[in-house]
Amino acid sequence: MIPRYTRPDMAAIWEPASRFRIWFEIEAHACEALERLDIIPQGTAAAVWRNGDKPYTPERIARIDAIEAEVRHDVIAFLTELAEQVGPEARFVHQGLTSSDVLDTCFAVQLSRASDLLLADLDGLLAALRRRAEEHKFSLTMGRSHGIHAEPTTFGVKLAGHHAEFARCRARLEAARAEIATCAISGAVGTFATVDPQVEAHVADKLGLTPEPVSTQIIPRDRHAMFFATLGVIAGAIERLAVEIRHLQRTEVREAEEFFSAGQKGSSAMPHKRNPVLTENLTGQARLIRGMVLPAMENAALWHERDISHSSVERQIGPDATVALDFSLARLTGVVERLVVYPERMQANVDALGGLHNSQRVLLALTQAGMSREDAYRAVQRNAMTVWQDGGDFAGALKVDGEIAARLPAEEIDALFDPNFFTSQVETIFKRVFGE
Repeated sequence: MIPRYTRPDMAAIWEPASRFRIWFEIEAHACEALERLDIIPQGTAAAVWRNGDKPYTPERIARIDAIEAEVRHDVIAFLTELAEQVGPEARFVHQGLTSSDVLDTCFAVQLSRASDLLLADLDGLLAALRRRAEEHKFSLTMGRSHGIHAEPTTFGVKLAGHHAEFARCRARLEAARAEIATCAISGAVGTFATVDPQVEAHVADKLGLTPEPVSTQIIPRDRHAMFFATLGVIAGAIERLAVEIRHLQRTEVREAEEFFSAGQKGSSAMPHKRNPVLTENLTGQARLIRGMVLPAMENAALWHERDISHSSVERQIGPDATVALDFSLARLTGVVERLVVYPERMQANVDALGGLHNSQRVLLALTQAGMSREDAYRAVQRNAMTVWQDGGDFAGALKVDGEIAARLPAEEIDALFDPNFFTSQVETIFKRVFGE
């Protein structure tokens, strides 16, 4: 990802210094286990830790890169440079391991750490959504279906729905993290012929991972497919809320808008513009993240025990998808926290069609009063279409319609236009989302 959409903590997980540090820890912990099994001499692990446990400075990284330019193999280049640091004991490093043992286990560590940051991001977003939902629990606003006025809801209920969705996203990410946090130290084609399974168990324990039951020579990529699919679903949830805010900020609606800071400019040509640039950006980021899901799915079908067609894909989508999602969750949290809400405008939009949003209540009241549903629908729609096209007061039109007035007295019609009807179950919804 470009710096514009990158936050430092997530970026640090994917930097070469972090990757080489994880590789070193995998090799050093493997030496510990091999030493306990009397496969390599006692003291080897201590020597590896003592001489190799140094920061991966730009100079060390440049040395690894120089070696790789010659040998054309990243793990061999790393091991060669490590041997220069460790000395004679380096001949026992990587004993019985294959490159994928290091690469796949490292990738699992990186994705696990990235997941922890994303889970924290989701916690921040959930807290912001809950606070704003409580603030606007009873702020009446028009619910829309097909983009057309339907019946009122509240802005708090809208936000509670997004909170519930992101809570589901969090649960999915927790499950995806558990599934991706898998270690493979099983040697060529995964048979453990050259490395005891106890080595894998030890490395897994030290790195907070779980041994892969059958790793062939790599960790099966169905795990990764599910992980990136989960990121794609979270991106979809981000976009759903972003699109809602973008619609609410449209000039004709103007019920909510992104915070517009002092000195901010909306257009190079039109000084009056206040554009939803943050949420539009989030829509674009969501497209990008979802675009990385399909390559992860296609990585699952590799040749026999392994090939490396997945490698070039993961070197890009691992950093890019997690960095983009981390940025997006943080940006959305800021948008929600500073969202400017206009309850008065919401109420004006509710009132804009003269009470037509009460049409279902009138329809049901007429059926309760003995009219068939078909006749009741025609009678209500007849009056609704007149108000829709010519304006006016829906309740007033109903009162002078003889067919309706014969069934519903004026005071009963007025009672059907009580706005509190639409908020009567708000507390129930909030208890379902947030608990008692």
